Amino acid sequence: MQNNNDNQLTFGEHLEVLRRMLFRILGVTAIFAVFIFIIKDLVWRIILAPSDCNFVTYRFTEKILQWIGFDFHFNDYAVDMIATELSSQFISHITTSIYLGCLIASPYILYELFRFVLPALNENERKHSLLIVVIIYTLFLIGVLMSYFIIFPISFRFLGTYNVADKVNTMITLSSYITSFISLTLVMGVVFQLPIIIYILAKMNIINTQLLSKYRKYVFFIIAVISAIITPPDVMTCILVTIPLYALYECSIWIAKKVNKT
Repeated sequence: MQNNNDNQLTFGEHLEVLRRMLFRILGVTAIFAVFIFIIKDLVWRIILAPSDCNFVTYRFTEKILQWIGFDFHFNDYAVDMIATELSSQFISHITTSIYLGCLIASPYILYELFRFVLPALNENERKHSLLIVVIIYTLFLIGVLMSYFIIFPISFRFLGTYNVADKVNTMITLSSYITSFISLTLVMGVVFQLPIIIYILAKMNIINTQLLSKYRKYVFFIIAVISAIITPPDVMTCILVTIPLYALYECSIWIAKKVNKT
């Protein structure tokens, strides 16, 4: 009954529904952003943790390698972080609070968007779209976590300690750190949407399993090169980045195979 009423709405009424939805999204996001802004000490300990030489990723990697039988230790390092403008710390605090507010509110945002388009979908489309929404968010979250625990700390370690001469000292600005942190987490969240993109393209018969399998070795080479560029010049950290990204591609091939069979 609700679907019929929604389908009979005028264009102006649809705009009113959209306006109310956007206000609810903005309200929930603002609440999360304000809460994050208030708990400053905890939030910034989490944000700045990847810049520490004792970050959990390094300690965990060392324990795993030692358990296997390798006597491997990451070298200690220290990178100074400064704020070069009077308002930079305050602006960074606000920017980060808004970004994290959006990130935490993203399940609710997806729910509102799904509820908005729901009346236009048939029963079969509703079942599949709900599953796709859940998968999209899960993959995005995995990408963000991979960036936080692997990609960003390794990249920060390499770029922050790299120097062209002993006379040149690296001092990273807070705004540069935050910009890199946000950009990289967003990029990895988007990169991890590859299986969904492959699923849609396979459904549209644009790509197939044969095409993806044909270029498998080239994709592996490209991923390995990218991993080598963004990581320090040692094998273990390069492997840590290469394996998850290539596994994502293999997962995409498996998805395309399932789609082609249907």
